[in-house]
Amino acid sequence: MHELICATSSVSFNSLPSSPVNHTFYDTTRFTFRFLKNKHIASFPCMRAQQSEATDGSAINIASDDSKVDALDIKESKVKNSQIDIAATQGIKIRRRPPTGPPLHHVGPFEFRLQNEGNTPRNILEEIVWNKDTEVAQMREKKPLGSLKKATDIAAPPRDFIGALKASYEKTGMPALIAEVKKASPSRGVLREDFDPVEIAKAYEKGGAACLSVLTDAKYFQGSFENLEAIRNAGVKCPLLCKEFIVDAWQLYYARAKGADAVLLIAAILQDLDIKYMTKICKMIGLTVLVEVHDENEMDRVLEIDGIQLIGINNRNLETFEVDISNTEKLLEGERGEKIRQKGIIVVGESGLFTPADVAYVQEAGVKAILVGESLVKQEDPTKGIALLFGKDISA
Repeated sequence: MHELICATSSVSFNSLPSSPVNHTFYDTTRFTFRFLKNKHIASFPCMRAQQSEATDGSAINIASDDSKVDALDIKESKVKNSQIDIAATQGIKIRRRPPTGPPLHHVGPFEFRLQNEGNTPRNILEEIVWNKDTEVAQMREKKPLGSLKKATDIAAPPRDFIGALKASYEKTGMPALIAEVKKASPSRGVLREDFDPVEIAKAYEKGGAACLSVLTDAKYFQGSFENLEAIRNAGVKCPLLCKEFIVDAWQLYYARAKGADAVLLIAAILQDLDIKYMTKICKMIGLTVLVEVHDENEMDRVLEIDGIQLIGINNRNLETFEVDISNTEKLLEGERGEKIRQKGIIVVGESGLFTPADVAYVQEAGVKAILVGESLVKQEDPTKGIALLFGKDISA
């Protein structure tokens, strides 16, 4: 018995082919249609295209007859279930992809699945991650991993992101600033209408920023890799962090090829093995890794991973987007703080920092760097905004 799946997120009934042969088959996250004949699944000899990963991480196509596809589907299902189990044991609540399920409705000869609790994002972070997974898959088709590897080989040498943070902290005695070039966010909307990423980056550097963070997500933050490239090529000397939702190792090579010196890995969406694997790749291609945590479980997980040099504590709840800067102090108390000091890890405070009192509070908790976007980019003059944030000029 053969299934005929002919759906994408934008498919309509009129788009279904009239001939039952030479069809392309796709996985879908929102709708699945199966053509039924006399209430039975139509039996047509056909081939189905599947996606798999080669050992070098590049995508390859596997064409197989239905008997082989059934075995492959079973294997992929086991792998998916195993990944879900691992994520659960590590306390990861964000689902990397929408789960599939049985069709729920019938209309004429069609059986289809609509959005429901199982395949609808449960919060904004999960929605972003699902969108990013689809986006990256499309980008990989246009830019295969092999071409990105060549691009990283000829890219300008990476700048010392950690060295810049340490130098700033030693010079000012205050947390080093990673100033964020950020036009919008899902929770706040557009932060700055007259947004010129290069001019903002130059203003940050003039004001004493040690490093810059550049939002590259287009759909939810109105950022772009073009902004990252433009800043890199404009003569800005600060090391650049690619602020992206990394779900695939391919993105690391892409960020490096576009001029990034560092990348963000979010523990809330990545399993421990993902973080270990991506950290090794980053070391190979010259990227610094900032691993972001936002609760005790994520901090404990990351502290068990060898080679972590930078940990960012996000004071924003990634599911509700509520902010509480006391989260930084909570995660740096007791044994966790001691372990961080023993490992020589630099802690970066993130979100909810608007005043000199906020900066002093997280510094007292053990932070040696801060990542700030909203309170700076909204200032008419971001250079002066940095002085207001710290309570003094740190650009000397």
